[in-house]
Amino acid sequence: MEQRILIYAPGGQDAALASQVLASGAIASHACRSACDLAEQLALGAGGVLTVDEALHAGAYQVLDEYGRQQPDWSDLPIILLTHAGLDSLPLRQAIATLGNLTLLERPVHMLTLITSAHAMLRARARQYQVRETQRRKDEFLASLGHELRNPLAPIKTSIALLSHLYPESEQVNKVKGVIERQVTHLTRLVDDLLDVARITSGKVVLQCKDIALQQVLSHVIELCQPAASSRNISIALDLPPHTVMLHADYARLVQIFANIVSNAVKFTPNGGHIHITAQLADGQLQVAVEDNGIGIDPDAIPRIFSMFEQGRTVAGQMASGLGIGLSLARQFAEMHGGKIEAHSAGPGLGSRFVVSLAASMAASAATPAGDAPARPGQAVQVLVVDDNRDAADSLQALFLLEGHAVRVAYDGAQALAAVDAVWPQLIVMDLGMPDMDGYETARQIRLKARGRDVLMIALTGWGDAGQRTAQAGFDHHLTKPVDFAALAARLQQHLAQRAASTPTR
Repeated sequence: MEQRILIYAPGGQDAALASQVLASGAIASHACRSACDLAEQLALGAGGVLTVDEALHAGAYQVLDEYGRQQPDWSDLPIILLTHAGLDSLPLRQAIATLGNLTLLERPVHMLTLITSAHAMLRARARQYQVRETQRRKDEFLASLGHELRNPLAPIKTSIALLSHLYPESEQVNKVKGVIERQVTHLTRLVDDLLDVARITSGKVVLQCKDIALQQVLSHVIELCQPAASSRNISIALDLPPHTVMLHADYARLVQIFANIVSNAVKFTPNGGHIHITAQLADGQLQVAVEDNGIGIDPDAIPRIFSMFEQGRTVAGQMASGLGIGLSLARQFAEMHGGKIEAHSAGPGLGSRFVVSLAASMAASAATPAGDAPARPGQAVQVLVVDDNRDAADSLQALFLLEGHAVRVAYDGAQALAAVDAVWPQLIVMDLGMPDMDGYETARQIRLKARGRDVLMIALTGWGDAGQRTAQAGFDHHLTKPVDFAALAARLQQHLAQRAASTPTR
């Protein structure tokens, strides 16, 4: 389908003749009956388009121009336009100026010239397909890399929590724990950014919008960015409107937008500097400005800083650390929300100012999302941890034991099924990517065994976009590695409270 040449030459025998000529050169083609047919066939795939100048005003120009504007980055659709010698018309000039990858052949065209031009067009298109395949493999690699990196992060993060339980009064342990915690958090964010690049380019990012308060979002952002800022004595000031500002947005992506911008400001602000975050609402439009007194931006560099993998330079002229994708992701997520991000700087050494614009509204009173149900202390439950990564399973088991729960471990799906047959658990925490029987199939079989018995099943995975599949398999929640133990405990306590509330009292 993608190797064929689409022919659009309404009227006369041009289309039929062109098809015969291309067939003699072993080139597949399809003659389009109308401009609408041309558009439909382009959507199915094409190696290129062959058309004639009189077709431009018959809809060809509009279809080709629209396709050219919407085609993916890897694509540059080649077009051969047959035109009469000496013809100078407005449609022709328009086509030459805007259609991009356009080759003009004057009629009458020699058969060999048309065949040679068509083969050249298909060779150029084949190189574009190679670029597409390279991008696809890169995206798959990034997604796999993120998944593999998350697996070792999970037991590291769980072990940090274990240190706090085992040595709560040790100043040295707390100091080491703080270092590990900060570095794991930083590495987790880098992994998340890598995965988001893959998700965006493959069209897998779907916003989960709900009504949220700006104050809550920015408080979370400060919480994420404060440790890195404090380690370099950089102050972060927050100046928000006195009333609650509400947005209908994806909470996680909104936090990511602002956290990436503030983190970028911390990175390029010298020790002892300051960052000021302000917000104002006017005519339904929210503008959040993040301003720093850092190294600034060269005016020539401003158009490039939102490009993927673009990295700035430090005062010493060295490349800055990081992947160079944070600002690009921030802009793409803002645009997905119907907003935008702009960058301003008076020049090197004069600081920077980033302004995020989003649709928002003012609430009459503070709107606080409902939190998790309060924990009920002293409730020991039967817990089953299932993970083929023994370090991850064992460290998580140790944490649950310290909380007073009865915990068993299974290292594959078959062991998990045997464990639930022996003692029915109230909580199952299970990895998805296990050999032989994966977490999805194991969960389905456990649900079949339940026969009305209560069990809370939580999926743990390095893949962040498997939520729909986990729900279909029977999981109640889906948490991405490395997960905070507090998040697991909160899900359990919420479940226990809901069960207690629904149980009738005598």
